[in-house]
Amino acid sequence: SEEAEVDLRDPGRDYELYKYTCQELQRLMAEIQDLKSRGGKDMAIEIEERRIQSCVHFMTLKKLNRLAHIRLKKGRDQTHEAKQKVDAYHLQLQNLLYEVMHLQKEITKCLEFKSKHEEIDLVSLEEFYNEAPPDISKAEVTMGDPHQQTLARLDWELEQRKRLADKYRECLSNKEKILKEIEVKKEYLSSLQPRLNSIMQASLPVQEYLFMPFDQAHKQYETARHLPPPLYVLFVQATAYGQACDKTLSVAIEGSVDEAKALFKPPEDSQDDESDSDAEEEQTTKRRRPTLGVQLDDKRKEMLKRHPLSVMFDLKCKDDSVLHLTFYYLMNLNIMTVKAKVTTATELITPISAGYWAGAVGSGAQDILTLRDYVLDLGHPYLWVQKLGGLHFPKEQPQHTVIADHSLSASHMETTMKLLKTRVQSRLALHKQFASLEHGIVPVTSDCQYLFPAKVVSRLVKWVTIAHEDYMELHFTKDIVEVGLAGDTNLYYMALVERGTAKLQAAVVLNPGYSSIPPIFRLCLNWKGEKTNSNDDNIRAMESEVNVCYKELCGPRPSHQLLTNQLQRLCVLLDVYLETESHDDSVEGPKEFPQEKMCLRLFRGPSRMKPFKYNHPQGFFSHR
Repeated sequence: SEEAEVDLRDPGRDYELYKYTCQELQRLMAEIQDLKSRGGKDMAIEIEERRIQSCVHFMTLKKLNRLAHIRLKKGRDQTHEAKQKVDAYHLQLQNLLYEVMHLQKEITKCLEFKSKHEEIDLVSLEEFYNEAPPDISKAEVTMGDPHQQTLARLDWELEQRKRLADKYRECLSNKEKILKEIEVKKEYLSSLQPRLNSIMQASLPVQEYLFMPFDQAHKQYETARHLPPPLYVLFVQATAYGQACDKTLSVAIEGSVDEAKALFKPPEDSQDDESDSDAEEEQTTKRRRPTLGVQLDDKRKEMLKRHPLSVMFDLKCKDDSVLHLTFYYLMNLNIMTVKAKVTTATELITPISAGYWAGAVGSGAQDILTLRDYVLDLGHPYLWVQKLGGLHFPKEQPQHTVIADHSLSASHMETTMKLLKTRVQSRLALHKQFASLEHGIVPVTSDCQYLFPAKVVSRLVKWVTIAHEDYMELHFTKDIVEVGLAGDTNLYYMALVERGTAKLQAAVVLNPGYSSIPPIFRLCLNWKGEKTNSNDDNIRAMESEVNVCYKELCGPRPSHQLLTNQLQRLCVLLDVYLETESHDDSVEGPKEFPQEKMCLRLFRGPSRMKPFKYNHPQGFFSHR
C-alpha cells in the first residue's frame, strides 16, 4: 500500500522526481504546441506519442500528491500525540503544584497551632511548687521536662477549679436559705398592703379637699389656658392619648406665663413730663437712621417671633432611651415647629425626624423662603407637626385664617407617636451596627445565620459616611440620582468589600424611613477592569439580589438587621462572582479564587448569568 510505501521512500528523491516531472511536462507541452503550429498529417502521430508521455507524467504527479498528503497526515498525527503528552505533563505539574501548596498550608497550620491551655492563666512556677502536693508537682520529673511540667500545672489548675466549684455550690445553698428568709419577710410586709389601702381610701376626702394628688395637673391646665390654639389642641390631645393609650408619654408646658399674658394686654397710655419728652426728641434727632440690612433683620425677627409658651413631650422607648420633643408656635406665620433630642448612651448623627421636611406646609407658610437657615433656633416645621396641632393648609382652597381642629390632631396622634418610637428604635439599632461596621465587622445575629453559608471569604474593610454631593458625583450612581431616589434628607455611605485583588465598592442610600424603606446599593467592582451594572450583567444581578430581594434578608421584625444582612449577602455574592469566574489557561499555577461554594450550574443563558441565589438548608447556589 501507499502508506507503507511512504515509509520506504525518501522525501528528497520524491521532490527531485516532482521537479523533473514538471520540467518534462513543460517540455512536452511546448513540443505539442510547436507541432500543432506546423500542421501536417505526419505530425498527429508525434503529438499522440507526446500526449501519452504527458499522461504518464500526470499519473506520476498524482501519486506524488497522494504520498505528500499521507506524509502530512502522519506528521499531524505525530504532532497531536506529542501535544497530548505535553498536556498530560502540564496537568501532572499542576496537580503536583496544588499538592505542594496544600502541604505547605497544612505545615503552616501545624506550626501556627495554639492549644487551649495557652489561654489559661496558670499560677507561677514558684507558687505551683510551693502549694501543689508532691503527687501532682512531681518535682524530680517536671523540673527537667517542660511538657510534664505543663501537664502537672494543668492538673493542679483542675484540682483548684474543683475546689472552687464546691465552694460555689456551698454559696448557692446559703443564697437559697437567705432568699427563703426574704420571702418570709415579704409575706409579712404584703399583709400590710390591705391596711395601707384602707388608710389611703379613708384619706381620699382630705386629698380632694387639699388638691394634693392633682396639684401639678391643675397647674398645667391653668397654664394651658394661655396657650395659642394649635399648642392647646396638641396639649389636650396628647394628654388624653397618654392617659388612655400610652403611659410612657408625659406632657408638660414650659415657658413664661407672664409673657404669654402680656401678649393679650392692651398697651397702657402714659404721659411723660415735658422735660422727658424734650430729651427724647433730642435723642431721636441725634440718632442715626437704621440701615436697610438692620431693618430686614428686624422684620425677619418679628416675622419669626415665637410664642413664650411651648409644649414638651417625653416619650420613653425601649433600652431606657427617651425622646424629648419641644413644640413651638410661630405667631405671625401661624405654623408650629419642633425640636427633637434623644437621651441615650449613643449619639445620633442626624435628627430623629429627618426626612419629614415637607417645605412650605401650605397657606400661612408660603413666605418662608429661608426658614432652613433658622431651624436650629426655631425648630423644624414638619407637616406632621402641623397635623398634631390641628392645622391644615389645603392647596386647592387656600384659607386666610387657619383654625386648629381637634379631630385632625386626634386622628394623627396615635400613628405619629408609634412612628416616632419606631424611628428612634430603628436609629439606635443602626448606630450600634455602624459602630461594628466602622471596625470592619458585619454583625449577623443568630436568627439570621441561616441566610448565609458557613464560610464567607470576602470581608468588609471600609465603611464611611459620604456627603450628598459626593454621592451624586459618582459615575455608577447616576441612574439613582436621575430617578430622584437620592434626596438631600437621606444618609449616604460608602462600603468597600475585598477579597484578594478584587475590590467591590458599594454606595449605599439610607432612607430615614429605614427599615420599612430598604437601603439602596449601587456596585462597582475593580478587578480585571472596572465593572458596573452598565457593562456587566452579573453586577446588575448582584444589585438585584440586594435591592429587589431584600425581603429575604429582613429577618425577625422589626427588621433592624436588614442593612447588615444586605452587606453580608454582598460579601457572599462577591465570593460567588469571583469563584465562578473562568480561569485563564495561559496563566500557570492555581486559580486566585478557588471554587468553595457549591453551585448546581455555573452559567445560564447567552449573558452567562452566575448562580447568586442561596438555598437553605441545602447550602448550594442556583439561578433565580
